[in-house]
Amino acid sequence: MNKLSNQPPKGTSDWLPGEFQIRKYIFDTWRKVCTSFGYEEYLTPQIELADVYRAKSGEDLGGKELWTLTDLKGREFAIRPEMTPSVTRMVTRIYQDTPKPIRLFSIANFMRNEKPQRGRNREFWQLNFDIFGVDSVNADIEVLQVALEIMLGFNPPKGSFVMYINNRRLIDYVLNEVVSVTEEQRTQTVRILDKWEKLNEEEFAKRLKEDAALNDDQIESLKKFMQSQNGEDLVKNLPEIEGSEGLKEINETMEALNEMGYSEWISFNPSVIRGFDYYDGMVFEVFDKNPENSRSMFGGGRYNGLAALFGSQSFPATGCAPGDETTRLFLEGWNLLDQAKENKPKSYYLPLLDESFVDIRDSISTTLRKDGNIAIDGLEEQRLGKALEWTDKKEIDYVVILGEEEKSRGVYKIKDMKSGVEEDINLD
Repeated sequence: MNKLSNQPPKGTSDWLPGEFQIRKYIFDTWRKVCTSFGYEEYLTPQIELADVYRAKSGEDLGGKELWTLTDLKGREFAIRPEMTPSVTRMVTRIYQDTPKPIRLFSIANFMRNEKPQRGRNREFWQLNFDIFGVDSVNADIEVLQVALEIMLGFNPPKGSFVMYINNRRLIDYVLNEVVSVTEEQRTQTVRILDKWEKLNEEEFAKRLKEDAALNDDQIESLKKFMQSQNGEDLVKNLPEIEGSEGLKEINETMEALNEMGYSEWISFNPSVIRGFDYYDGMVFEVFDKNPENSRSMFGGGRYNGLAALFGSQSFPATGCAPGDETTRLFLEGWNLLDQAKENKPKSYYLPLLDESFVDIRDSISTTLRKDGNIAIDGLEEQRLGKALEWTDKKEIDYVVILGEEEKSRGVYKIKDMKSGVEEDINLD
């Protein structure tokens, strides 16, 4: 029999304790911010019927990237590649009997059958937080505020990230009233718009002409839209959109966030489209501004119509989904990973220097734990030199020394492994 590999499957990772500490710091920050706004935690199954994702998750996520499996009755399921369809399905079961707004969040793992690359693994973890039952722009503003507070919860330096904001209602207005695309042209046009940042103008125009069958005038109007830097630019470039509902929501959203003090972190950007087919209102993405890691980190938006997939009457919904891998790269790029070690309880190693002192040693470690510390007991008798070496390699803060000499004086020692300072503590 061939030996099995001890490596994790491609696109997945083992999190050894040091790495897990970083991920836990990310998850704890997510959880702290969400609960501070009144969001309640939930979890859904790892699998759903595959058609749940094929219906509205877009051609990539709902197609080639799905990990599918078939049960004993021949039904096709998929490992969840995202949470939005799952949480919407869940909320349809409780919507009528639950007070509104419904604020929910989860931290869960997902699978996508895609080529692994920097910042994108086949298995990844996401925070998903959503508001259900409120159609007001105030719900969108809160989602944006929570997303900003999550980023600010990592104490980033000024200029390290930016949130780009757009609105699918504005995009719809441009497509329907300004460019006048047909229903058949619409889906392909939106997907090409979503790739604006990755295409030069020539390729952008070529794709719109060949793939979406748009004419030169339509393409020129879309270029003007995509090149606009703010609301004033939009009205100047495309006067027809003045007074549109989407532009009104963008202006209201930007004004509210500016008044909250977030002006340095936010910007309007028409190239933020979001490729998922279910978005129908506010959309946004948070970008890392590190020149060595310039990329979209995460995003979200409004998706009022998704509940109809499950035979439910449509209800308002808006949310966001930060990912662990892009967040980790952000922390690493801006030298913020050391924060993962902050607020950690003090750690002590209590070696067994003399087997006969085990009861006294256990009493000391029990007291340390009751005081909120980490106390690690040695399990075999050990020389002091080896104990100090082990403590240093494990990056433990203190070592507790209880040997014959200390016992005879009625004390034990606590040694600070960083400073080398030793302190005598009386044995009671």
